[in-house]
Amino acid sequence: AQLRPARLVQEQASRCMDCGTPFCHAACPIGNYIPEWNDYLFRGNWKKALELLEATNNLPEITGRVCPSLCEYACVLGLNDDPVSIRENELAVIEFGFKNGLIKPKQIKYRTGKKVAVIGSGPAGLSCAAELNRAGHSVTVFERDKLPGGILRYGIPDFKLEKNIIDRRIEIWRK
Repeated sequence: AQLRPARLVQEQASRCMDCGTPFCHAACPIGNYIPEWNDYLFRGNWKKALELLEATNNLPEITGRVCPSLCEYACVLGLNDDPVSIRENELAVIEFGFKNGLIKPKQIKYRTGKKVAVIGSGPAGLSCAAELNRAGHSVTVFERDKLPGGILRYGIPDFKLEKNIIDRRIEIWRK
């Protein structure tokens, strides 16, 4: 995916700040803090924008590429102008994190001693496994196909989602 230059991302983020009622929140199925991380982007604080993005989204590098962008359809600016390019901003934030070494395995400080099996390694299974691991449980993901990723790997064509993007995230979670 072609990333926008930082100044254009910040320009788009600045457009978000004029919104009185952020309907994008209600439209986002995962509840991204869209105006909040756009505000950090606008102010040039990409690290804080990344923190907020990761607070609600386990796979922002995927949603930044293939999400149908319901938030953009709900953007108030879209009534009279083009909506804020939320999905492209999301992708810019997460790729900034990867490029600058901010996305890395997080060490779990406390283990509960509980073991959990997750059946299926699609986006829901992988996200569930990531959350359970963060909560301190030992997680094993079972997948019938040769490689993990489910619909991400086998249902989305390469021109929309290169498989190395999936592999990059799975490798972080494995560690």
